[in-house]
Amino acid sequence: MLTKDIVIEELKSVYDPELAIDIVSLGLVRDVTLGEYFEELDVHEYIQITMTLTSPMCPFADNIVEEVKSTISLLGKGEVQVAITFDPPWEAPEELRLQLGI
Repeated sequence: MLTKDIVIEELKSVYDPELAIDIVSLGLVRDVTLGEYFEELDVHEYIQITMTLTSPMCPFADNIVEEVKSTISLLGKGEVQVAITFDPPWEAPEELRLQLGI
């Protein structure tokens, strides 16, 4: 059975092309919601990833969303949906700021 932790672990393989840092470490993934589970099929009704981008004008937004969808689709556990939000605006996590020296 799929869990939020498994989805988040898989999302660590998706990188922001400009920063070359995974979207989980960047703090872009806000939430993972799993729809109803159908045990006989071992699938969920849907897998929704709510995320943000470093900027509303991100030139790689479509690429990142498509990579998120294709990465999670490979799990074969349900329809993948990606919701983008900018509320609140993205802010680099403290750990990342320390790592980058900013």
